[in-house]
Amino acid sequence: TVAGAKVDVNGCELDSDGDGVRDSADNCPDTVPGATVDASGCELDSDHDGVLDSGDKCPNTPAGTPVNADGCEPDDDADGVANSADLCPGTPAGDEVSPFGCSLIRAIALEGVNFLSNDDTLTEASSVILDRVANVLIANGDLVVEIAGHTDAQGPDAYNLDLSQRRAASVRTYLIDKGVPKDRLSSKGYGETEPVADNRTAEGRAKNRRVELRPANQP
Repeated sequence: TVAGAKVDVNGCELDSDGDGVRDSADNCPDTVPGATVDASGCELDSDHDGVLDSGDKCPNTPAGTPVNADGCEPDDDADGVANSADLCPGTPAGDEVSPFGCSLIRAIALEGVNFLSNDDTLTEASSVILDRVANVLIANGDLVVEIAGHTDAQGPDAYNLDLSQRRAASVRTYLIDKGVPKDRLSSKGYGETEPVADNRTAEGRAKNRRVELRPANQP
């Protein structure tokens, strides 16, 4: 027994908080009952998110993920989908949502997915959104989606249809390369046939040039 240590009636050093580490070596003497501790008697934070295991409601948070006081990734719109996977961060309260965090609607526009002018080459910035899409699809193996390409009304109809088809196919290829099974992805171009805004204005044309996800097996 180390000098000055408190001992029980058998002369053995006390472990006051019952964590298996004797008091003289315990750097965290008030560990909560039942907690798993390290050799210093301090409770573990197994996923290194800054929240001790006993209070961590999400014990396997990916490294580097911001978390709240419960050890869980924030879900600012409270739709049940964490911010990092939420493609629709402002979903109205009470809406039933898809695994992408969007209200159960016919299509989800992938804002931020863009291409070089008159080309089917994705911009580098598009990877931020598409990587999130890939992660959601991989985590939800029952999702089957159509990737729908759309253009504005400038240029010949046939050209726009072909361009939209090639752009949708580029997104499909990107997601497959990220690990999404190809049999869960289809792609189709709609050209200028489904505008969502006024093609007579630059702002409207920009909104019409888009790629959408259409859940193929959504009720």
